[in-house]
Amino acid sequence: MHYHGYLWTGTKQRFDEEALRRPPHPDPPPPPAGDEDAAGRRLAERYREVRAEFPVVDLPPLETAYWLIKPSRLVQGTWEEPKEAAGWLGERLTEYAPRFMSEADRDSTRLAILVNSAAENLGGGGDVSHGFYIERPSFLSLALVCCSPNKAQPDLACPLG
Repeated sequence: MHYHGYLWTGTKQRFDEEALRRPPHPDPPPPPAGDEDAAGRRLAERYREVRAEFPVVDLPPLETAYWLIKPSRLVQGTWEEPKEAAGWLGERLTEYAPRFMSEADRDSTRLAILVNSAAENLGGGGDVSHGFYIERPSFLSLALVCCSPNKAQPDLACPLG
């Protein structure tokens, strides 16, 4: 078992594109009912778009484990030990904390608790995901994902394998 780290920053508007942050349903929508079924054509087109984009778009997935199907270039680091992965999280939190919108999010004690909790969660085979508003209207997403196998999605392959 090992752990991959992911970091994403971008506008809150981009982050809110939920259709591109969730895997498409395995069953496509029914085909349009006819030439006049504009809504059916839009739905079918949107489904094709999401099916093609979800695996490659850099947006954080709604379910943390789905980072594993994203391109390997998005992996920010890989560690064998939970404490090493949590250390990376701590470094990123320290780096970005001055830009956090909320004063409570910048509290060093709170950040230390997040790092310690991450090490414990990873040690139990879980994933870790945190998000912070930074310098309006931006958002920071940090994730640590357990790999080989992932507890939540054991069928997902390692992106570096």
